[in-house]
Amino acid sequence: MSKVALITGAGRGIGAATARELGRRGFHVVVNYRGDAVSAEKVAEDIRREGGTAELAQADVRDPEQVAALVRGRDTVDALVCNANIPPPFAPLDAMTWEDFIGKVDGEMAAVFHLTQRVTRVMRGQGSGRIVYVSSLSAELTRPGAIAHATAKAALDTFARHVAAEAGPYGIGVNVVAPGAVRTDATAHMTTPEKKARAERSVLHRMLEPEDVAKVVAAIVGGDFQAATGVRIPVDGGFRVLAAP
Repeated sequence: MSKVALITGAGRGIGAATARELGRRGFHVVVNYRGDAVSAEKVAEDIRREGGTAELAQADVRDPEQVAALVRGRDTVDALVCNANIPPPFAPLDAMTWEDFIGKVDGEMAAVFHLTQRVTRVMRGQGSGRIVYVSSLSAELTRPGAIAHATAKAALDTFARHVAAEAGPYGIGVNVVAPGAVRTDATAHMTTPEKKARAERSVLHRMLEPEDVAKVVAAIVGGDFQAATGVRIPVDGGFRVLAAP
């Protein structure tokens, strides 16, 4: 019987690449999406074409009732990848409203809180499971206008550590993957020539692709990191340690 992986925001970008990668590794993939059914169906079709199995699961994972419906009836969830993108406002503090700021933080945390609560109950019952939260290097860096995004991701990282502490005794591993700049539709408008040039000086000599992050996530949920929990893994091609030109 195939292991079951539930991936939020799996219709595009890192989520889609992770869904395909886990499909190749024998997981039955639950492709969650909020609004773009066409993209999600394409991901599911790609998985099936390569011999895997997948199903679509529409839900806004910020909504506790939709999350309850998403998880209801699932006796097994072996892997949960929380990847849903909550678009942030980009503005300096002086120009940002409280509503925009807290809206990003609230959305980020709602998208993991309700689902983690429901899924860990299933995982505790089966005595095992792997959870990966997709965060960002933004949680530890500063850049103009990113105060809401960085604060939300820092909150996510802290949340993950506490989930790891509570879930560990039940055989559930919990880790964070923190990508640097990745070439996706969601980040295309932020990819400046300077950022691209710096990324090309990395150990990869190019910008990160969604598949680079997906392989790290797949290694974690696939069992290669069984002895690691509560760990934050930067996936940045060496961005943080690159010397200035």
